[in-house]
Formats: sequence, structure tokens, C-alpha cells
Amino acid sequence: MMYVLIFLHVFVCIAMIGIVLLQSGKGAEMGASFGAGGSQTVFGASGGNTFMNKLTTGAAIIFMLTSLLLAHLSSGGNSSSIMSSKSAPAKPAPQPMQSAPAQVPAGAPAAPAAPQGNVPAAPAGK
Repeated sequence: MMYVLIFLHVFVCIAMIGIVLLQSGKGAEMGASFGAGGSQTVFGASGGNTFMNKLTTGAAIIFMLTSLLLAHLSSGGNSSSIMSSKSAPAKPAPQPMQSAPAQVPAGAPAAPAAPQGNVPAAPAGK
């Protein structure tokens, strides 16, 4: 089973490379780099899906499915982790909250001091 999937995966890889290289790019003319392809938009209407587009989509789907299957089969069903041998770190005990507000030192002013220096006086009222 594994060898069949590996063969299919390699075959789809090579086929997808060939399919993509056979497709012609949209707006790949020399004038497109200078803005001559103004009628075509980047994400606008490009017509229906061609056979090559459908073939590319099918090859990409098969490639992704074989990648997932090979990854699952190569793990052997083991769901072990390198972190399974580690123990959880011990959490420190939470400190109880103090209900009393912090005391202001005796030498500290209760309110901010008035600004000193060259402060202009307030204008006189009318």
C-alpha cells in the first residue's frame, strides 16, 4: 500500500510540473509588462475553465490527498509527542490582596507642589 502511494505521489508530482509548464500564461506577451494588455483584468473574466485548468486542479487534489495519506501512514499511528515526557511547571501560590491602601511616607507631600519658575500669571478677568 505504501509503495503504491509513493509511486502515485511521485507520478502526480511529475505530471503536475509538466501540466503547469504546458499552460500558457495570461498576459505573458511582451507588451503586457508595459501596460498594453489593458482589456484583461487581473481577476476579471477569463472565460471558461479549459481542460488544462481542470487537469491541474485534479492533479493538485490528488497530490494533497497523497501527501496527507503518506504523512499519516508514516507516523505509524503513534500520537506521541516530545512534550509528553515533560511535566507541567509548578504555579506559584497567589499572594493575598492587601485591603488597606498604601501608606504615604511622612516626608512626602500630600499633593503635588505648585510649579516653580517663570510661569505667566493668569489674565485678569473683565
